[in-house]
Amino acid sequence: MDQKNWKMETKAVQSGYVPENGGPRIVPIVQSTTYKYNDAQSVADLFDLKTSGFFYTRLANPTVDALEKKIADLEGGVAAVAVNAGQTANAHAVQNVARCGDHIVAAASLYGGTVSLFSNTLKKAGIEFTFIDPESSEEEIQAAIRPNTKAVFGEMLANPALIVLDVEKFAKVAHRNGIPLIVDNTFPTPFLCRPFEFGADIVTHSTTKYLDGHATSVGGIVVEKGGFDWANGKFPEFSEPDESYHGLIYTKNFASCPFSVKLRAQWVRDMGTPMMPFNAFLTNLGVETLALRMERHSSNALNLARFLEKHPKVSWVNYPGLESSPMHKRALKYMPKGQSGVLCFGVKGGKEAGEIVMNSLKLAAIVVHVADARTSVLHPASMTHRQLSEEELKAAGVSPDLIRVSVGIEHIDDIMEDFDQALNKA
Repeated sequence: MDQKNWKMETKAVQSGYVPENGGPRIVPIVQSTTYKYNDAQSVADLFDLKTSGFFYTRLANPTVDALEKKIADLEGGVAAVAVNAGQTANAHAVQNVARCGDHIVAAASLYGGTVSLFSNTLKKAGIEFTFIDPESSEEEIQAAIRPNTKAVFGEMLANPALIVLDVEKFAKVAHRNGIPLIVDNTFPTPFLCRPFEFGADIVTHSTTKYLDGHATSVGGIVVEKGGFDWANGKFPEFSEPDESYHGLIYTKNFASCPFSVKLRAQWVRDMGTPMMPFNAFLTNLGVETLALRMERHSSNALNLARFLEKHPKVSWVNYPGLESSPMHKRALKYMPKGQSGVLCFGVKGGKEAGEIVMNSLKLAAIVVHVADARTSVLHPASMTHRQLSEEELKAAGVSPDLIRVSVGIEHIDDIMEDFDQALNKA
């Protein structure tokens, strides 16, 4: 049986690691910073990227490598690089193509931390960002692109606006201009959507969320689809000699995955941002049940959204799986197996009534996190997105009364009962 033909559920369990005869059946934790070799030339070849292997965990580690291969397989990519946080994944994905003086076009409906990263930290490094409405037409996207634009960036399912990115539209415009489309696929995960199939070139994840699935491990990953023309003249750092590696040319020496090799060799190496082995081990365990969990997260979220939509104390509900959602048709196109486990709603009475509801929940907890096995709630405007201006909050789809719910995998009856009793106290 050809592994390439395995279904997603099988790949989530089996991909990325093949035990040797008599070796450990489960991916082992290789908790070592360094690795022994019998001759000097072997290590020299590793440093020059002439051979693959492990010599220092800041660049690569067997446990991390197994996770990278699994996620690349799940997304349908050629390679992946795991890093220490989702923020790092998005930062390095951009830094790998843009330098001081360059420009990125980004859909405005991004996670608040990503907006801050782009509009403050990377802006200080000389990379300029233009934020556009995710519902922009092809003409409007094109109008935002400049001669020095190096990529278009979007979030597949926006946190917390839950806008479904029209990947095909954004990819069409990006490719017309010879630049890649980078998509943050954290909320759908590859089980619900594979952006590469719709034209994306690079996919990022905060593995801290659904891939880990149990709120144990911070991490991020960048996945390369393969096949993008990095030698088209817009990305000289890919097609011209890298003097830090004795004149190596990424598009020539690593034709199948130049983006991933450059990201690891330059950014992870120099900035010291690898995922740690134990976090990779825990994340890999989480991914093994990804298919089961995403089915339950999605069905629970849809059922809770339908329940809240009919509740007399609720003023509005936002979930792309609802037939009433303006995102419903697009959600079925890009995520036909389910629309993930996050929904948002507002309580009649506004922010004050919403606070009563949050404080009255018993099963659902108030946590600054999302996308794990336990149901949780959060008020983005005063918590995760509090650094944003009113204008940025509006662009991100965050209203003052918005309560974000990360629907867990508990029994749906218990979840609905908890929200019902809390709402009735408002």
